[in-house]
Amino acid sequence: MVHALLVLAAEEAEHSKTAFYIAGGALAAWAVVLGVIGLRSADFPGSEGGSRGVITVTSVLVIAAMATAVITA
Repeated sequence: MVHALLVLAAEEAEHSKTAFYIAGGALAAWAVVLGVIGLRSADFPGSEGGSRGVITVTSVLVIAAMATAVITA
């Protein structure tokens, strides 16, 4: 009886990690896309605005992955 209650309590306390899987997967996909584009184009991202855009998107994805990792831990 006590064991069943402990198992039930543990299941209810466990957080869903779906948000982390989505954020981490998006970050990994973004890294692959940047790698492919960077290998194909010698002047990627081409301009200062492009550089800022890549840095911004990367920063947002990293922060999202880190935040969801902490929240769902």
